[in-house]
Amino acid sequence: MESEADSGVVGPVQSLTRGLMVIRAFDETRPEMTLSEVARVTGLSRAATRRFLHTLVRLGYVWTDGRLFALTPRVLELGFSYLSSLSLPEIAQPHLERLAAQVHESVSVSVLDGDDIVYVGRVPTSRIMTVAINIGTRFPAYATSMGRVLLANLGEQELTDYLRRVRPEPLAPQTLTSVGPLRRELERIRTQGWAVVDQELEAGLRSLAAPIRDRTDSVVAAVNVSSHASRTSAEDARNELLPPLLETAAKIEADLRVAPQAGRTAR
Repeated sequence: MESEADSGVVGPVQSLTRGLMVIRAFDETRPEMTLSEVARVTGLSRAATRRFLHTLVRLGYVWTDGRLFALTPRVLELGFSYLSSLSLPEIAQPHLERLAAQVHESVSVSVLDGDDIVYVGRVPTSRIMTVAINIGTRFPAYATSMGRVLLANLGEQELTDYLRRVRPEPLAPQTLTSVGPLRRELERIRTQGWAVVDQELEAGLRSLAAPIRDRTDSVVAAVNVSSHASRTSAEDARNELLPPLLETAAKIEADLRVAPQAGRTAR
């Protein structure tokens, strides 16, 4: 009987999978944990958790005082190889800086990763959310302007699959949580070419986003401008922020299309 090794089929490496589970257990709400807490979050046994934590300590990815464990800055190396291979963050950054200086609001670029958006570029001008947003921050795609732009440009089957499995939660009082209206909103975004999300991710936060296309005309990322709803009306935000946002998206696209690694932008 042919084995997996003989057939060339390789299953997941369990130790690697579990090690990554331990790393991902830490986040902004759980920056430090005891062994028991890590075991509870990951679902691993205490013995397995202890083994993985101490391995990560020896490798320099985790720090411990003997009771608490926390990630070290060395964990950033795991994502740096991916980010440094992309042309998008480097190409987008100067455009983000110019846009932020022009509109005096925070601007960002993100890509779609599974059902979430991941920030790969950002220029903050003020703290407008209760949580800090950094490179690598993730949010549910359905509740963000950039996420909706990216979802709206999925293939029909991909979008249908997403809407079948997503369970939108009310992250703020105005969050759109019904799948039917969400699909209609995504169809509208696809037609008009941009998205606005008004206080759906967090109360007081308004954001506009536009798609970024590569040389094959595929949407590979999104760029947005975020502002506090108390500073301007929704209509004024669209009138004042949307034109420079669309112009910035076009400039990033133009640079991407001539970049040597443009084809690898966000895939």
